[in-house]
Amino acid sequence: MIEIMIICALILLICITSTKLLYKFGVPILLIFIVLGMLFGSDGIVGIYFNNYELTKDICSFALVFIMFFGGFSTNWKMAKPVALQSVMMSTVGVIITATLTGLFCFFVFKTTLLEGLLIGSIVASTDAAAVFAILRSQKLNLKGSLASILEIESGSNDPIAYMLTVIILQLIVGGGAGLILPLLISQISIGIITGVLLGKLTTYLLRRVNFEIEGFYIIFVAAIAVLSYAVSEYFGGNGYLSVYLAGIIIGNCKIPHKKSLIHFFDGISWIMQITLFFMLGLLAFPSQIPSVAFKGISISLFMIIIARPAATFSILSFFKVPVKEKLFISWVGLRGAASIVFAIYAVTDGAPIDNDIFHIIFFIALFSVAVQGTLLPKVAQKLDLVDNDSPVLKTFNDYEGEEANRLMEVIINEKSEWANKTIMDADIPEEIFVVMIKRNSDVVIPKGFTKIMVGDILVLTSHNFDEISNILNDKK
Repeated sequence: MIEIMIICALILLICITSTKLLYKFGVPILLIFIVLGMLFGSDGIVGIYFNNYELTKDICSFALVFIMFFGGFSTNWKMAKPVALQSVMMSTVGVIITATLTGLFCFFVFKTTLLEGLLIGSIVASTDAAAVFAILRSQKLNLKGSLASILEIESGSNDPIAYMLTVIILQLIVGGGAGLILPLLISQISIGIITGVLLGKLTTYLLRRVNFEIEGFYIIFVAAIAVLSYAVSEYFGGNGYLSVYLAGIIIGNCKIPHKKSLIHFFDGISWIMQITLFFMLGLLAFPSQIPSVAFKGISISLFMIIIARPAATFSILSFFKVPVKEKLFISWVGLRGAASIVFAIYAVTDGAPIDNDIFHIIFFIALFSVAVQGTLLPKVAQKLDLVDNDSPVLKTFNDYEGEEANRLMEVIINEKSEWANKTIMDADIPEEIFVVMIKRNSDVVIPKGFTKIMVGDILVLTSHNFDEISNILNDKK
């Protein structure tokens, strides 16, 4: 056991420290993790023999729960709401178009069966949110307009659709019958949505009204809800990934106690899960088998980059009058990543009769996508003149904390104030403003989410931009 702990700790340290060196050369961080896994694997330098698909599936599925939860939790719904429709269309209809075109390509070019071709297409149809935003965050790129929000919602919500398509195609391959598709589709979507929404709403209700004596219990509580939302949905035949993503969006966009602590915790957990997931997928792969699937992998990748992804993007976003440059960029940012490889493991462990080495084909496609599209992503954005140099990409997310110097302001609460006799969470205080402390008579009250604002209180507020919101503050006095 001690040896395993030492190895795990060293692997995490190597993954983190190696990014400091290789990142300077423009190598995507997640690509570093997966290559390190290959170097530790059976065909690598360390030579750890590992081919346990079942164990990898379980660990990676657990990791995806926290990755997808934080994807929803960190989504700034205020910024995403105006582009929600086109994003959802891309994450649903776009995934179906991409999967269908890619499946037909495999069927006609590589002579797979139609169902096996569609299975490959379904597995690689979703884009990888972790890969996309790891690159945007690490390069500190802020995209013009609502591009970042479109990509955030699309890449965060299309994994559940790809997973659902994969499950349906696998059912058909093993002889489940076409009559089962509609019931499976309905249960996946309805149970996933109901579970995620109910648990998300219930969690915010409880967090706003229950005062845990120990601050760390808030983190444990929300982490348990994330796992529960996935598990309950899957138990009743729903889409667990859809459920956990929706729960994350609802919880992350409500005013709850210790939200900053929750954001920092889940950001760290999300990165641990991403390192674990990518490393294990690299460890599971056999590089010696890559040459045999390289031609198929490159062909499918190029087809998706040049034809399938642009066809889905232009056919959908043309209805929303999105500029051509933005559609070209969205077409390029169709990175395949860890989720696709995990879904390939589902196909391997499902027992469906498949002729091709589907795991290594998908593994190569994801590797090729992150290496080529991921590396060139900043250059493509700059070439298309879509980079906003005036603000950082972190403003797209809930975990953004202003980099400008904050200012302080005191606000006296009188009888006419809309904040009077309300808790801080219920007072509808703008997200840009933080209550530092409350002066109450001769006492100083440390504000918490459930702290009630009383008439006569003096609120000490901080923000990096009071000028734009001074009217709001004056209205509340």
